[in-house]
Amino acid sequence: MSLKRTTTVAGALLLAAALLSPPGATAQQPATLAVPDISLANVQAHLNSLQTIATNNGGNRAHGRPGYKASIDFVKAKLDAVGFTTQVQQFTYNSATGYNLIADWPGGDPNDVLMLGGHLDSVSGGPGINDNGSGSAGILETALTVARENLQPRKHLRFGWWGAEELGLIGSNHYVNNLPATEKSKIKAYLNFDMIGSPNAGYMVYSASGQPTGSLALQQTLEAAFVGKVATELTSVGGRSDHAAFARAGIPIGGLFTGAEVTMTAAQAQKWGGQAGVAFDRCYHRSCDTTSNINTTALDRMSDAIAYALWTLAGTGTPPGQKFENTTPLNLPDLATVESSITVSGVTGNAPSALGVGVDITHTYRGDLVIDLVAPDGTAFRLKSSSNDSGDNINTTYTVNASGEVANGTWKLRVQDVAAQDVGRLNSWFLQF
Repeated sequence: MSLKRTTTVAGALLLAAALLSPPGATAQQPATLAVPDISLANVQAHLNSLQTIATNNGGNRAHGRPGYKASIDFVKAKLDAVGFTTQVQQFTYNSATGYNLIADWPGGDPNDVLMLGGHLDSVSGGPGINDNGSGSAGILETALTVARENLQPRKHLRFGWWGAEELGLIGSNHYVNNLPATEKSKIKAYLNFDMIGSPNAGYMVYSASGQPTGSLALQQTLEAAFVGKVATELTSVGGRSDHAAFARAGIPIGGLFTGAEVTMTAAQAQKWGGQAGVAFDRCYHRSCDTTSNINTTALDRMSDAIAYALWTLAGTGTPPGQKFENTTPLNLPDLATVESSITVSGVTGNAPSALGVGVDITHTYRGDLVIDLVAPDGTAFRLKSSSNDSGDNINTTYTVNASGEVANGTWKLRVQDVAAQDVGRLNSWFLQF
């Protein structure tokens, strides 16, 4: 993780029943999720391999050093062996060649990509086992578990391991900045995992405050992964990890973090059982960031949370079904409410627990808009609240737990413009059952 200071605010635990319901939605019961346990022993084995790579290559896995390329080769070989499609992306920084590794799991909707990532490089002064071998290993074992379970999600799954993060987020910036606009628009969520095994561990979830539309749902999903296990706090890591490039591109982001050089407070120590007045990671950016610098309980919980988020967000158990679409444009006047209808027929039983709601809106200030999906019985599901987001347009797919609603009937998309000056148009919207 690049040098940072961490600001935390108290985070509220969410009820599991609210997991897949957007803010403001009527409470529904989510479908049972068969989320596998991520093997701590396997994650530790990956960390041992990264430690060996560093030991055999001058004590680090830094950009431009042989230990980093060996780390890329190690992760790539693991993924190639189980059926991922991998790509090594090269870039140049400080006159040295850097590498990103991108891995795609075959299948899923190519226009609806869920991406998980973290940086693989260390600083030059140490092996970087917590920072960020921990996140890299947790993501790797989650990806291998996807293959082991032969997961066939509705969304397309992509994983990324970034180079030269420690020198200023170089690799992730290179990846996002070189994606064509059409490819960026396909990434509907990016989750970042940077330092998830700090020895004096905190349990921190990236705050959605100030982030692109859709980030709140990711925050809530990650918070829910810890319900009944350990309390969490929200943290603002600013623009100092690899989520930053995705956020600038308007892609919803989320992430987990166990802390770096900032000291734990007394209240946090009481909550998490750590040491007050001691850094979350005393070996941050130092040579002692070895396999001995890992809190295995935190590493286990965080790795399980990665899997929880992936299985929850990927649309497992909900294969693509019938799609109903309204392509008639509808103007969105200033300070007005409009509704567009879709009549659903021929669907057996209730709507799914992961009903896809695709919305394409042209607007000059999307923060003005409040969007609800209204079921045939009048139940409203909040898709988007108003905000200070000054960006243009909305072109995204929301997921709603509508399992308590009969599928057939007239569904409505209600769009409210709640602030003055800006206008727009609803171009089209769809329901994916």
